[in-house]
Amino acid sequence: MTQLIQTEPDVGDDVVLLTVPADGGYLGVLRTATAGLAARLHFALDEIEDLRIAVDEACAMLLAIATRGAELECRFAVTDDALTVEVTVSTVRGARLPSESSFAWKVLTALTTSAAAEANGRFATIRLLTRRTEF
Repeated sequence: MTQLIQTEPDVGDDVVLLTVPADGGYLGVLRTATAGLAARLHFALDEIEDLRIAVDEACAMLLAIATRGAELECRFAVTDDALTVEVTVSTVRGARLPSESSFAWKVLTALTTSAAAEANGRFATIRLLTRRTEF
């Protein structure tokens, strides 16, 4: 089930929640939503593409440890000059995200302003923040 919910703004932020099955076939939906929201913030085309790639990489990391039948929950928080993308999935027991020295993390940190992750044994979340470059 794909679900799109726009919540009431939090202190001037727009928040969009998007839930899709934890299946690679649905990542295009998340990439498209990412690009649309980044365009709304007037990100440059290369910034939009970098963010799309980062979201794709983060989701691929999460899909590798997702439980069968899981859903990817993606939360987009839009502010005046930044987009935060937070992706969460339920994980298999003992699942671990790649280390921060891995190639996957190098990609995330190179393409975003900041990247962070947390896993608690039941769920894993990757949070990406990208600030618009001022010209």
